[in-house]
Amino acid sequence: MKPKLELQNITRVFDGVTVVDDMSLRLMPGEVTCLLGPSGCGKSTTLRIAAGVDQQSSGRVLLDGQVISDISLHLPPEKRSIGLMFQDFALFPHLSVVDNVAFGLKSADKRELAITLLDKVGLKHAAGKYPHQLSGGEQQRVALARALAPNPAVMLMDEPFSGLDNRLRDGIRDDTLAILKELNAAVLLVTHEPEEAMRMADNIALMRAGKVVQYGVPYNLYNAPLDCEVAGFFSDINVIHGVVENMKAETPFGQFFTPNLVDGADVEIIVRPQHLKIDFDRHGKGPNPTPQDGVPARGIVKRARFMGNESLIELEMEYDRSVLSATIPGVFLPTKGTPLWLSLRRDRCFVFPCQSQSSGKSPFMEKKYTQ
Repeated sequence: MKPKLELQNITRVFDGVTVVDDMSLRLMPGEVTCLLGPSGCGKSTTLRIAAGVDQQSSGRVLLDGQVISDISLHLPPEKRSIGLMFQDFALFPHLSVVDNVAFGLKSADKRELAITLLDKVGLKHAAGKYPHQLSGGEQQRVALARALAPNPAVMLMDEPFSGLDNRLRDGIRDDTLAILKELNAAVLLVTHEPEEAMRMADNIALMRAGKVVQYGVPYNLYNAPLDCEVAGFFSDINVIHGVVENMKAETPFGQFFTPNLVDGADVEIIVRPQHLKIDFDRHGKGPNPTPQDGVPARGIVKRARFMGNESLIELEMEYDRSVLSATIPGVFLPTKGTPLWLSLRRDRCFVFPCQSQSSGKSPFMEKKYTQ
């Protein structure tokens, strides 16, 4: 299967600053690809280049295998058969809902088509109303119907749900995704919310400083992050430090294998709060070490809060006064000052070299190649 839209080695420079750096991406029919990352990482600029609203400094944009933009050619947005949805919906306040959806269509039966699309998004009854008479969620659905009216092969969406309150957002996202899947559109969705990307995307391109640092299905990015920053982008994390010796890092929670790192390298052991195991203190003693959970370490409760489906417990660790956070399903609210023992689920920990090494040298072993 060929991609509907392809970005090849796209770079965009503004006033000497590289905003998008050698970006390549392929959008397939029927798939949702999310550009995910913090504000200022280049994701919206990438989408604007794909739409034709902005032009890259170098690289190519292809639609159905045909070049539609490079350094010498630039097809305008209205000739790209690409649908656009933005955060502010951009509805015309002086036009009715049905006229907003029909706007720009050339066919003689454009109002009938608009009514059909409004029915698809559940707003046929509001066809004669004006945007100010609708809720935010209804306006978002009108914007979706208008973007779908030309039957685009590609849909580009820039933070389209960020203006909605939490009560409406999940349902509208799910309805929107179902419609896009039904139409077999290739979708590029820009978001800064990991939960939204995980909920909607077939593939996630995680951006940092203009580059895609990791690409893949949501499960792989969450469970096999490339580095500490990727792990921390998808959830809260705890960071435990260690130093490599004989291919192992010694920590208060036991040893962790580090086969590719040199002696003396600083490492970070990453574990999410839900993967910390809590045990009660028994006269200064904790549970015995196990291969699954490693060596327990003792901490003192600083704060415990009930979060609805789980309880969050923050503990000050005795070994270095650092604070680690653990989440427990249901209600568990130990009082401040209570001693508890923490263990790490070894199969849910990630070990990464610290980005800043105390020695200033590479933490990785030199690879030896033989003929």
